[in-house]
Amino acid sequence: MLSNGEQIHLVVIFGGQSAEHDVSCTTAAHVLAAADPNKYTVSAVGITREGQWVRAQDAIEALEKGVEHLPAALAPTGETTSMVAAVATPKPGQTVVVLPLLHGPLGEDGTVQGMLELTGVPYVGAGVLGSALAMDKVKAKEMLAAHGIPQTNFVGIYEGDWNGDTSGLIETLGLPCFVKPANMGSSVGVSKANNAEELVAAIDLAFAYDEWIVIEEAVVGREIEVAVLGNDEPRMSVPGEIVPGAEFYDYEDKYVDGSAKLIIPAELSRSEVAKMEELSVRAFKALRVEGMARADFLYEEDGRGWLVNELNTIPGFTPISMYPKLWEASGLRYGELIDELVGLALERQQRRSAKRTTQRNPR
Repeated sequence: MLSNGEQIHLVVIFGGQSAEHDVSCTTAAHVLAAADPNKYTVSAVGITREGQWVRAQDAIEALEKGVEHLPAALAPTGETTSMVAAVATPKPGQTVVVLPLLHGPLGEDGTVQGMLELTGVPYVGAGVLGSALAMDKVKAKEMLAAHGIPQTNFVGIYEGDWNGDTSGLIETLGLPCFVKPANMGSSVGVSKANNAEELVAAIDLAFAYDEWIVIEEAVVGREIEVAVLGNDEPRMSVPGEIVPGAEFYDYEDKYVDGSAKLIIPAELSRSEVAKMEELSVRAFKALRVEGMARADFLYEEDGRGWLVNELNTIPGFTPISMYPKLWEASGLRYGELIDELVGLALERQQRRSAKRTTQRNPR
């Protein structure tokens, strides 16, 4: 979907101020290594933990020597820049596309997407509304419920309304249950509570990361994920199943020791896959997602069937991450996946730029 052999200036933004900063730095290193130099001129822009934007010149210099010189994780250090300068067209006639690899708040939640909208630069992934909805687990679940999409039972709590009484939560959701910050990913701040005392501790931990939290019933079922790619007509990868190495699929499993067992493709019947794909598209469109998402499901084979857990709009791209693994198993290699995402960003920009934003003066 790249136009007539035109070289794209791909600006990779990584780091950020969220608790998922390190994950983002690791992801960015692998994306830089995989971007085809015959198609892209690549820039790396880091956001420090303090929110400062910097040109990651060390990463570019390493890349110029060869991908083998890239570190395992990029460091957001270098010359200070601004968001506008970071995405400015470096050469006349060259097209800039931004690839945000910012996991969690202040990056995946529509904030950076809004800034990019103001610059008029095409960018990969969901827009402002889709990013914000999918990031906020409480609002995402409320939207999915409004569209009749099956999911686990849940309760959202605002920190200012929390009175310390767990009896109503236990009566509604039962034990054990899971407690999560509403606006966080990569299982950061997530706990499993087996009794009232653990539930209070889990709630306190989640509130350390966000003023809104979500508490979900524990479901005995298979954890199935599918990668979604597209704008108006999204398509799905083969599904993959996660068998956690820990009690649940936590941060260590995802990014540190990789002890979880990934089964790709998951062992499912054709009808089971078809139902999961239908729900993936419905959730993708209900949350106004574009470009990409990883749809996470819990599958109660002898119960309610497919339950949508969440959609991640900037899924991990590390070597052990499910999103690229699922597409690779579906015949789409890492570099080709980047090409498709860039093409989708350009397609959306072209489609949306045709819409008027001001009222024409009457004749």
